[in-house]
Amino acid sequence: MIAKLKEVSTAPLPCKICSAEAALFGVVDFAKHCNEARRGRLPLLGRPVYYHRCQVCGFLFTDAFDDWSDANFKADIYNDGYIEVDPDYREVRPTNSAKLVQHFFGARKAELRLLDYGGGDGLLSATLRACGFLEAQTFDPFVADFARPPQEKFDIVTCFETLEHMPDPMAGIAAIASSTKEDGLVLFSTLVQPPDFEMHGVNWWYVGPRNGHVSIFSRTALVLAWQHHGYQTASFNDNLHMAFRTLPEFARHLLKQA
Repeated sequence: MIAKLKEVSTAPLPCKICSAEAALFGVVDFAKHCNEARRGRLPLLGRPVYYHRCQVCGFLFTDAFDDWSDANFKADIYNDGYIEVDPDYREVRPTNSAKLVQHFFGARKAELRLLDYGGGDGLLSATLRACGFLEAQTFDPFVADFARPPQEKFDIVTCFETLEHMPDPMAGIAAIASSTKEDGLVLFSTLVQPPDFEMHGVNWWYVGPRNGHVSIFSRTALVLAWQHHGYQTASFNDNLHMAFRTLPEFARHLLKQA
C-alpha cells in the first residue's frame, strides 16, 4: 500500500524556487517512470500525482510527497523495484560519472577531496579512491552505510541525477553548499526542460514520480536556485552543470568546455 499522497491544491502554490505563483499544470499516475521507452509502462496504480508549474521561472514540481518521511520514500520509491525503472543507477551511471570526474580533475586528483552527494551504494567514490583521489566520500540518506551527513567541507561535491529527486530543492542545494569549500566546485547533473516542453507537458519522459522525479528544472529555475545560495552556474549541456562561488583554480580549464 502506497503511503498517502498530499491532498492536491487546485489553487496556485508558491513556486519552490522563486515563490511566484505556480498553477496546476498536469497530472500523471504514480506508476509513470522514466524508463518506459526501454522497459514499457507499469500497470496503472490509480494514484494521481499532480504537478504545478511556475509562471515566472518555469519550475515544475509536485507537492504530493512533501509530507513523506525518508521511510516512506524507501518503502514506496527507492525499494527493490527501483532497479526496474532506473536500471543504470547501480553500475552504469556511477562508473560513467567516475570516468567523467577523472577526465575533468585527474591531473590534480592527489590533492582533491570529493563528496558524492546522493551517491547511492558508493561505487563512484570507491572508484575515485582506487584511482588516486586524496579523498572520496559518499552521502545518501537512503543508504544506511552512507546516511550520516558529512561534517567536513570538500573541494568538489558531485551530485549526479539527484536534484530532481528533492521535494525541497532549495534546502537540498543549501545542504550541498554547506559541504562545499568556499573556493570549491559542485559538479552535478539534472536534465532541464527542453524548449518545446509545453508541447510535451507532464508526458515528457523525465517526469516520473515512480522514479522520484518531483522537481523538474527549467534553465532559468536552475540558475535562480543556485544564485539564491550565492553560486554562479555554467552548463556543459542540458544535463551536466557546475556551480561555484569563485571558480577554483583546479577547474578553470572547464570554462572552455561549458
